[in-house]
Amino acid sequence: MKIAIIIPAAGFSTRYTKAAGFDARQSKLDEDLGGRPVLHRTIEAFANYDAPDRTLTPIIVAGPHDDDAFDEFQLRHSDKLMILGVQLVRGGKTHRWETVQAALEAVPHDATHIAVHDAARPCVSDQLLDRLFDAAARHPAVAPGFETTDTIKRLDAEPLADDESDPLAAILGPETKGPGLRTVEQTLDRAHLVRVQTPQVFEADLLRRAYAQADLTSTDDAGLVERLGEQVVIVEGDPANIKITHPLDLKLAHTILGLKGTARRPSHKRF
Repeated sequence: MKIAIIIPAAGFSTRYTKAAGFDARQSKLDEDLGGRPVLHRTIEAFANYDAPDRTLTPIIVAGPHDDDAFDEFQLRHSDKLMILGVQLVRGGKTHRWETVQAALEAVPHDATHIAVHDAARPCVSDQLLDRLFDAAARHPAVAPGFETTDTIKRLDAEPLADDESDPLAAILGPETKGPGLRTVEQTLDRAHLVRVQTPQVFEADLLRRAYAQADLTSTDDAGLVERLGEQVVIVEGDPANIKITHPLDLKLAHTILGLKGTARRPSHKRF
């Protein structure tokens, strides 16, 4: 198997930067994780993976779309990425699917499979990769997932009307309070639900067909493959394979990877 790795890294880290009180231009991928940025830790999980019957190449990182942001991204990361043999391309402007689609253009035609992995998941283990690649040798589309222990409820699309009227609202306008109250529409049977992670692995031609569709709106790549009517096989995932979305996740990643301490300055300020 020759597996091309696509790592979309063009996102804005909106939830993370808001929670951490960062400048909107800063990225969680630049945060320090044991002396190296989160992005580098994620890439190293694939660059250091070794199996005799599998070749993971190329590793394609799709960075920001806009010129200034892409230039800054190159300045921060290009030296390390070159050492790791990473190919850097420009990602999409708005949507994740645009970024993956741009990276697909760089995948060589001799790649038998393509794995797409979130840049903010640095804790992916060799054991998880083994399970995924074993399954990908037998099935055209595989993704890691694990059972949810939480009760999942579907909410009504419309927020609950606020009965408390504010006399100042007519003058100053309504106060911004967040998502507001919502009512439960349905409680889902969690016995048939899984939390899906990345990397998601596909036969190369299948993923290309998925991205040739007119409607590419989806929260993950497996969803696009499902839209073709193809079967996606779920492999046992790993709860430790977390996606860094909030500052607390970064601390958890330190613990999962067995890293001690943090740098005095964020990694994005040390390049």
